[in-house]
Amino acid sequence: MTAGVIRPMRGRDTEFFWEGTAARELRVQQCRDCEALRFPPGPSCPRCHSFDQSYVVAAGTGTVFSYVVHRHPPVPGKELPIVIALIDLDEGVRMVGEVVDVAGDEIEIGMRLRVDFHRIDDELTLPVWRRPEPVEGRRA
Repeated sequence: MTAGVIRPMRGRDTEFFWEGTAARELRVQQCRDCEALRFPPGPSCPRCHSFDQSYVVAAGTGTVFSYVVHRHPPVPGKELPIVIALIDLDEGVRMVGEVVDVAGDEIEIGMRLRVDFHRIDDELTLPVWRRPEPVEGRRA
């Protein structure tokens, strides 16, 4: 285990998500009965109350809905400042995540982001968010 990194809680309802990040997939829980998407995952569907849950692999793209630039207090395993955003995934759910390679004075609401994966160790890979890479032949 890597010392100093705050590790997320893992459980029966979230294991599929962490197995996905290890496989470099962003997985979103989906109800098998009504097909509603949900994040964060939980034991039952908030729409139809079914316990029959599965997941879909998200495209890994979204838009900044809100953000904060965390400057203090220190966070174990992180260098400050840290940009944290609430991201509207293209699939229609929101996810909180760290935005990397974007300075606090560059981030803005409506900015497009794509997911990437930061491998901490054999047991943990975290999703992080970056600007999309420009499409060849198009101006940014």
